[in-house]
Amino acid sequence: MPSGDRRITVAIADDERVVRDGLRAIIETQPDIEVVGTAGDGDAALRLAASVAPGVLLLDVRMPGRDGLWVLDRLARRGLLARTRVLMLTTFDLDEYIDEALAAGAAGFLLKSSSYEELLAAVRAAASGDAALSPGVARRVIDGYLAHRRATRPAPADLARVEALTPRERDVLALIGDGLSNAEIAERLVLSEHTVKSHVSRLLTKTGCRSRGQAAALAHRTG
Repeated sequence: MPSGDRRITVAIADDERVVRDGLRAIIETQPDIEVVGTAGDGDAALRLAASVAPGVLLLDVRMPGRDGLWVLDRLARRGLLARTRVLMLTTFDLDEYIDEALAAGAAGFLLKSSSYEELLAAVRAAASGDAALSPGVARRVIDGYLAHRRATRPAPADLARVEALTPRERDVLALIGDGLSNAEIAERLVLSEHTVKSHVSRLLTKTGCRSRGQAAALAHRTG
């Protein structure tokens, strides 16, 4: 994962060439971000991610043949999500896509209508280990999980995962569930950002969550 003065490496997978070229043009205006490859279908996207190991993969949800969710699942099965953060891209904000992508370990979910600033902020957030959701998507995720919490009790297995955490790790998990970044958590808890990153890393390991998105979902289910 990029840190310090290292450039963020990005790969783009979308079946529409105009979208790939447009995203590349936007990203390449930034001195700290480098596009290292593009793909036009799911099979090519999987090969690209496996061979190039980009820090961030912008992955279209709906592509002919193998779609983005299939690619995400295969990356997760191969254990590659630790080195490549996946941002799902779509023109649709349907709940089933959001839920499935986050459950599979996606770092974020962006609408293709997102602004230039939102896109670049999402890439940088994902590269730094934070979750990245378009504002509209974030609202739908929060509303969905709040409705789920009201309708169901936390599963014993989920409660056991949270109980294995230290009190401070539970605090951090709750704030991840509120959508705070590492920097915001550090400010809220009066800790260094490095300490927060350590807490996040440990709680992900202890709970078996593959991403901040999954950790946020766990926080919502058990909060």
